[in-house]
Amino acid sequence: MTPQDERCASTLRAVRRWVAADRIPVESDGLALARSVNDHVRRTGKHFLPQHMLLRLSEIRRRDAADLPFLHAFLDCLLDKHEGRFWNRTYLSLPILELLLDERNSGVSADRMSTLLMVDVVRFEAGAAGGSREGPGRGRPDAETVSTRLRHALRFVARGVGGSAAEDLPSRLDDTSGARIEELAGHLPRPPATDAWAWFDVTVQPVYVLHDEYFFIRILQAHEMLFTAMAGHVRSAVAALREGNPEKGAERIDDAVAIFERAAGLFRTVATMRAEHFSAFRHYTQGASAIQSEQYKRFESLCGVPRTPRLHSTAFTSVPAVRAEAQDPGHDTVARAYLDLRRERGPGGAAWGRLDAALGRLESRHQRWKSAHRGLAARMLGDAHGSGYTDGVPYLTGALDNRLFWQLPLSR
Repeated sequence: MTPQDERCASTLRAVRRWVAADRIPVESDGLALARSVNDHVRRTGKHFLPQHMLLRLSEIRRRDAADLPFLHAFLDCLLDKHEGRFWNRTYLSLPILELLLDERNSGVSADRMSTLLMVDVVRFEAGAAGGSREGPGRGRPDAETVSTRLRHALRFVARGVGGSAAEDLPSRLDDTSGARIEELAGHLPRPPATDAWAWFDVTVQPVYVLHDEYFFIRILQAHEMLFTAMAGHVRSAVAALREGNPEKGAERIDDAVAIFERAAGLFRTVATMRAEHFSAFRHYTQGASAIQSEQYKRFESLCGVPRTPRLHSTAFTSVPAVRAEAQDPGHDTVARAYLDLRRERGPGGAAWGRLDAALGRLESRHQRWKSAHRGLAARMLGDAHGSGYTDGVPYLTGALDNRLFWQLPLSR
């Protein structure tokens, strides 16, 4: 029996024990099972899990997971392909990450979560370069690519950490020896030391076995967290305008601008991925696409209700819950609150000038982000269609015409 067969047999034994038990142990939350299964997924790819394992895991979810939210979320993500409901949320294990954002489990902010996700990229890439046996080893990048990738990831982490703590982080990591990696780990922020956060380790479920898919998933997750944070700031800006405080609204909008600048840096990290490797694992991600990002569309629709053609396009029909929010007559936005306050008070004043400037900055950053996304997609996809059944690069080109604040009299 090969080592691969041995590991598969070990995972199956763990699954069988759960199926065979009359009831799960009181002290168990399912993490040991999830770790065993996730280790198997990392070595074979979720797309290639054996049918008998999937059927047994379905039985465990039906019988035992209802009162175990983390196990239930983990199995929902794991079984998505098996059950014909594979999409962006489950590919990125967002149901598990969202449980970790819940203040009852940690109170970690979405912005902080994005930093921790990129810390994990540093740990994974540096560990693989240093000879770690953890995770998929096929197609590991060369030393120069790893150095570039780590430089961008560490820059993102440093901006997330901020202050004097960021000064302890290196700007690059050329030496990937075990001692150097251990030294670096002492300076990187750590996830909360709670039972719930132990589930963070099982939030990468690659569909294939290539090395680059791990960091690709983490970066998409980081993007989701950043848009979650931006949506929160935009929501706060709406509240400030409803309170009659355009200056405070400008501050909250600029908070979103600062996060957008961090989000743009993620594209530089993704650009270190080799197009042929992206194409290889992307073959198994059909049905899951960034077009299904609920948090990006929520951010967009909180800025202003999109024009009717966009609301009826794939961009929003792919996220029906957010589309329903945007179409609700009571849905409030920055644009609506801005116009109402202007009608009430009239234009003019320094506070309005600051608000208009902040909205212009956010619009500009959004356009630059979309342009960077299109450029990266053109390099990675070429003429291929998007994995969410869009036209790919032509779709992203058309999206450049969309504006967040198209209803407002801002200078373009």
